[in-house]
Amino acid sequence: MAVHLQRELEKLKKRILSLGALVEERVHLATQAIETRDLDLSHRIINSDHEVDEMEVEVEEECLKLLALHQPVAIDLRFIVAIIKINNELERIGDQAVNVAQRIINIAQRDPIDFYFDYASMAEKAEAMLRKSLDALVTLDLDIAFNVLTLDDEVDDIQNEAYDKIKAAISQRPERVGYLINLLLISRHLERLADHSTNIAEEVIYLIEGEIIRHGKY
Repeated sequence: MAVHLQRELEKLKKRILSLGALVEERVHLATQAIETRDLDLSHRIINSDHEVDEMEVEVEEECLKLLALHQPVAIDLRFIVAIIKINNELERIGDQAVNVAQRIINIAQRDPIDFYFDYASMAEKAEAMLRKSLDALVTLDLDIAFNVLTLDDEVDDIQNEAYDKIKAAISQRPERVGYLINLLLISRHLERLADHSTNIAEEVIYLIEGEIIRHGKY
């Protein structure tokens, strides 16, 4: 029974990493769409969201089946609980990529204005956080997981910068508030994406240490 459970846990880990790879691709496409304002790419992200949703449901069902059939304890139970939570965070990251794509479509349908915010650094850090959080899961590396938490502070700083600059632009160009609000929402979606990656890293820390560090407990 124990050998069979370990085999099933390895299969579960491969499935969550496959979902992670799919979500990583969506996030990368979303950051490309921010830079290029590519409508076709944005529609592609939105239209393929069902793939992430379907895989997320499959992983959750597998976790519940393992809990019911094997009644795992200790580290095995902790692993399955962590996977259930990571699975949910990955689905939400996929949703944030869709949200970015929707903002790009909205912006592309409006006349441009002489205001620009460079999202490159924010997008790069958000992508790195997702990649590192999954790397930490693969290697069970505490240092990588804690590095994700550090990067989250940097993304928050850029979000605050975007808010201040776009708020100032709205006061100067109130007639273009719709366009500018969409720009602000892009930064908000990237910041939320980073938050979900942080949650994944925290679950990896829980998996390794057996300690819940949410709500500033680190």
